[in-house]
Amino acid sequence: MINKATINEFDLDRYLGKWYEIARFPHSFEKDLVGVTATYTLLENERIQVLNQGYKKSFNGELKKAYGKAKTTNDPGRLKVAFFLFFYADYNILELDPDYQWALIGSSTPKYLWILSRSPHIDKKLYSAIIQKAKDRGYDTARLTLVPQKNN
Repeated sequence: MINKATINEFDLDRYLGKWYEIARFPHSFEKDLVGVTATYTLLENERIQVLNQGYKKSFNGELKKAYGKAKTTNDPGRLKVAFFLFFYADYNILELDPDYQWALIGSSTPKYLWILSRSPHIDKKLYSAIIQKAKDRGYDTARLTLVPQKNN
């Protein structure tokens, strides 16, 4: 059984900006992408633009971009995100660093899991601690795939 409970407090302004994808469960819409980032930008009328981008197969590969939108919900740790028309999916912030430097993200199903960071790399001790948090929630962390990031 997966524990999908989200964080209790959330400050959207602190969450906005660029996040680097450190690890993810494999899925078709990010297949073969490296250097993946997600950038959240607040637009007028409290709308949130989401830009996911990454390079196909290598850092010299084609840059793939996907623009989406997000909206807050009454649950502070849950956003709704859509990349196709108005079909919104759950974006559950399961764990979040108090300084908003890393996040563990899930969805309404156990098929999706991401580890995000404000920097392209995190140290092994922190990565292990985040992995343990995911395991404690019931996720099969053996499915996580590290996402190559540039050294910038």
